[in-house]
Amino acid sequence: MLSDVRDLALVVLALESIIIGITLILTLLQLRSLVRLLKDEIAPMLDAANETVTIVKGTTDFVGESVVRPMIKVASLGSAARRAAQIVFSTRRSSP
Repeated sequence: MLSDVRDLALVVLALESIIIGITLILTLLQLRSLVRLLKDEIAPMLDAANETVTIVKGTTDFVGESVVRPMIKVASLGSAARRAAQIVFSTRRSSP
């Protein structure tokens, strides 16, 4: 009786080990597939994103140099001219 239970337990453990082994192999195959997916599809997307960031940075530099900087110069010259006009045309109060 006890030997029958022992034999049955050994068979169940053997089947369980086989099932776990098959599951482990399938998991490794899925992991390999995921790594290939990341290598073949995600890496090119990241490269394209990096290229886009570089283009945006170049555009930002160009706009800053060709539009914003001249506008700042014009605004500062206008402010300086307005202040100079205020100084020249202001009426001074004479101190008693």
